[in-house]
Amino acid sequence: MNALQRYHAANLPDLIEKISRNSIGLDDYFDRFFNDNPTNYPPYNLINISNHESRLEVALAGFKPKDVKVYTEYGKLTVEGSKESKEEEKEYAYRGLAQRSFTRSWTLSDDTEVTDVKFEDGLLTVKLGKVVPEHHARKEYL
Repeated sequence: MNALQRYHAANLPDLIEKISRNSIGLDDYFDRFFNDNPTNYPPYNLINISNHESRLEVALAGFKPKDVKVYTEYGKLTVEGSKESKEEEKEYAYRGLAQRSFTRSWTLSDDTEVTDVKFEDGLLTVKLGKVVPEHHARKEYL
């Protein structure tokens, strides 16, 4: 523990460099964690319903169900949206609804799975559940 205590905010990059140099198979994780380009589009809420259930709500105003893809791959939940360009261009006085294509991903833990996906009224709802092994599940005896 003494080795960790000597690191503080000023030399945190040195600590990260030592950890990444002495780890195998974590390169992808460190790249996602430190080189992530944060984006605010589309906006979302992550709601903890209980210890083993969460809900992700993604605001997709102006998108239709056929414009949105939701999938999991390699431990990531990915939401993609692509708007088809209309043949006739409209002249906007003000354009406040962003309708650009996007890809947004969230890393899922090994014990989390997608249980339900709904898209209603411009709101994408993804229900997430934790997989509880049977030997850890609550059992009633009386």
